[in-house]
Amino acid sequence: MPTPANTTESKLKVLWFLPTHGDGHYLGTSKGGRNVDINYLRQIAQSADQLGYHGVLLPTGRSCEDSWVVASALAPLTQRLRFLVAVRPGLQSPAVAARMTATLDRISGGRLLINVVTGGDPVENKGDGIFLDHDERYEVTREFLDVYQRLLAGETVNHSGKHLRIEDGKLIFQPLTPNGPPLYFGGSSASAIDVAATTIDKYLTWGEPPAQVAEKIATVREAAAKAGREVTFGIRLHVIVRETDEEAWRAADRLIEHLDDETIAAAQKVFSRMDSVGQSRMAELHRGDRSKLEISPNLWAGVGLVRGGAGTALVGSPETVAARMREYQQLGIDTFIMSGYPHLEEAWRFGESVLPLLPLETQVDTQDIVANMGPFGETIANMERPKEASSG
Repeated sequence: MPTPANTTESKLKVLWFLPTHGDGHYLGTSKGGRNVDINYLRQIAQSADQLGYHGVLLPTGRSCEDSWVVASALAPLTQRLRFLVAVRPGLQSPAVAARMTATLDRISGGRLLINVVTGGDPVENKGDGIFLDHDERYEVTREFLDVYQRLLAGETVNHSGKHLRIEDGKLIFQPLTPNGPPLYFGGSSASAIDVAATTIDKYLTWGEPPAQVAEKIATVREAAAKAGREVTFGIRLHVIVRETDEEAWRAADRLIEHLDDETIAAAQKVFSRMDSVGQSRMAELHRGDRSKLEISPNLWAGVGLVRGGAGTALVGSPETVAARMREYQQLGIDTFIMSGYPHLEEAWRFGESVLPLLPLETQVDTQDIVANMGPFGETIANMERPKEASSG
């Protein structure tokens, strides 16, 4: 049985991921693929709720189901789970986004978190009607957030900027969370860090080696201090956890065993057209070379061979994964957004084996679980509970 985490430690927020753009047993192939419909997403969300995850991240983009619609459908089917949903400066009006935010925050009982996404793929942006370059998108983001946050705070807003103009903007119905839900945001460029330092509550990084994460945290923390603010920090990682380190590494190899060089090359070509500094940093970790994927102890870059965005996974036993997470915690990370393939099974595997080793902010309320007083496993011969597992 896992050893309970020390309750005197600072508490962590651990979120899972809702794969609204597909799921499966392997990367880069349809083999082992899984149909992702609302019933499957409901299973993942309710599992995460039951296991004690702080929330779930819903991705955004044209390859995904709309995150606001999915979150609205799942909120009534969960009790404690929070939903991290994206606003898109340049794609949404800040006033419309504020109304959407206030509504979903109210109907979810204050369980909404906001992920501010500027978009890093020029081709996809043009398909959505956005023809701004990298720095212009962050200019829009700054104006958007100024209007958006003031509306959620109950102000009547008049704004005339380079990109946005608002006259007498206001919300009739305020969010349940005072001043609106907390803002999460990721971006590695100077423009992004400037936005984070002045407006964001939680700065997110993808899973780079600890030394690089430490540098990024120091940069953002210094920029926020100059603006008279404090920012908290989170990290987005995949995870491959098994009973032993050896089993976990074999599972990592299996995840990409059907991935061929042509598929890797095609994916890397798409990533190279993006103007996202964070995506460039992810690609630099492996350079498309599948022979050098352990880029830091137990940090594996195999996911990034074909997946955009977060491309690294923690690999190991529950104790190893928890230890690596604690290393990031010591750098200043207090929020982890995790995922694994397939997402339903891995939510349970990680939730049952790793979460008990961590000091969590979210705890599961088990007072209403009285029927079988579990967990105790399968009843033996319909008569006896099984013996407890040996601690040795």
